[in-house]
Amino acid sequence: MNIVNPQTALVSLSDKSNLYHIIDFLVKKKIKILSTGGTYNAIKKITDNVVEVSEFTGFDEMMDGRVKTLHPKIHAGILARRDSDLELLKEKGYETIDLVIVNLYPFEETIKKDCSFEDAIENIDIGGPTMIRAAAKNFQDVVVLSDPNDYEKITREWESNDGISYETRKNLSQKVFKLMADYNKTISNYLEGSTEKINDYNFSKSTVLRYGENPHQSASLLTFENLQNKNIANADILQGKELSYNNIVDADAAWECVRELSNSGCVIVKHANPCGVAEANSISEAYDLAFKTDPTSAFGGIIAFNQTVGSDTAKVINERQFVEVIIAPDYEKEAIEEFSKKKNIRVLKVDLKQDNPYPGTIKKVSGGILIQDDDLKKINSEELKCVSKRNPTDHEIEDLIFAWKVAKFVKSNAIVYVKNKQTIGIGAGQMSRVISAEIANLKAHEEGLEVKNAVMASDAFFPFRDGIDKAASSGIAAIIQPGGSIRDDEIIAAADEHDIAMLFTGVRHFRH
Repeated sequence: MNIVNPQTALVSLSDKSNLYHIIDFLVKKKIKILSTGGTYNAIKKITDNVVEVSEFTGFDEMMDGRVKTLHPKIHAGILARRDSDLELLKEKGYETIDLVIVNLYPFEETIKKDCSFEDAIENIDIGGPTMIRAAAKNFQDVVVLSDPNDYEKITREWESNDGISYETRKNLSQKVFKLMADYNKTISNYLEGSTEKINDYNFSKSTVLRYGENPHQSASLLTFENLQNKNIANADILQGKELSYNNIVDADAAWECVRELSNSGCVIVKHANPCGVAEANSISEAYDLAFKTDPTSAFGGIIAFNQTVGSDTAKVINERQFVEVIIAPDYEKEAIEEFSKKKNIRVLKVDLKQDNPYPGTIKKVSGGILIQDDDLKKINSEELKCVSKRNPTDHEIEDLIFAWKVAKFVKSNAIVYVKNKQTIGIGAGQMSRVISAEIANLKAHEEGLEVKNAVMASDAFFPFRDGIDKAASSGIAAIIQPGGSIRDDEIIAAADEHDIAMLFTGVRHFRH
């Protein structure tokens, strides 16, 4: 087994975590320690067994420490191939360095603060990356430690094996090159003025899920580090089975939607689409209305609330339907006790305020990744443009804005029927907008919900007037849509023929 038992260590650290542990170990092993600047001073407080790099090289630091380890005696000692370069090293009067313990200036931490451009540039490390790259390249003969969290593991192996194995040295080398790839990318992104690159983000943990969308697919949940709030990925799970991949996707869709609602709101999601949404004077009433939109689809769904859930609501849910997940910002004690009667229901506590550590959405495509901004655009009544002869009533405007909020979370092509801030029919994911409207109409009639004088939202413009004609035949009184079709005049004329009020938002909400 190819074991390296270091004799000389070079130590230069920005992050001095676990310094005592590693230095105490090196002293016990009688390792020669070379060090620089602040690290040298810190080691001197632990032991006198340390040599300053400038004394070792015979070259004084210069340019306020910018140039100190960039010296042939240092890099020849690290890079020398022990099977071919030792004679040359001896001729020069140099010696080998077989343990490099170095970490880098904290560039990423610096730019996260309110720092000047000059301070950011000054925190681009040069000597550190040069040393660890040299050691990582020569891992056949050199051990490189770039992470203080590795000290304990390495010292244990060193103690038990009287050295460090080839496999460990290779893994430490790979870790350095991964570190350098991320470090360089962060600098590149900063100079480019970009902070929204996928490689800039770290995760605090990874949870292996039972399986993915289907049982033959494996899946994991990665949670962003440094989250300040309880989000879907790091929710407090008060009870229930382990969350599945589909549970998490549906829970996120439900939570996104319910957070958009103003009053007491409830959203029921099935297969990532809202199947029932309502606002009311209370959470229990909102749930009742949302459920009545589509009780069949609500079975086995995800239910999200934007206010504290009480025992009355919990009891009705338990009595009325099978549910996979309940999400809310809080629960009354009695509600938790009620849900505990059905042990498999997953009960999540999530903050209404959410973190946004990665501002955007990601989608894998063949050969690459698509990245886009989050769809955060909201519309208020002042931004709406009435294009029809008839103006909507104040009540219709309230319903139209509510319908528009819901349409944003329905898969395209999306049509949403609303009456009194209750969805009464939702058509989702169809290739034809007219078919989506027919499905919304069918859903309403299946549940005995009156469409006459309801309003309709469409996530994108109507390319032809047939969608308007279909809405009119169903009894729709007002429509909200983006506008922007080359046939807008024809669409508006159709609305006027049917005495339908029509508002343009100027904003589209496709959701694929």
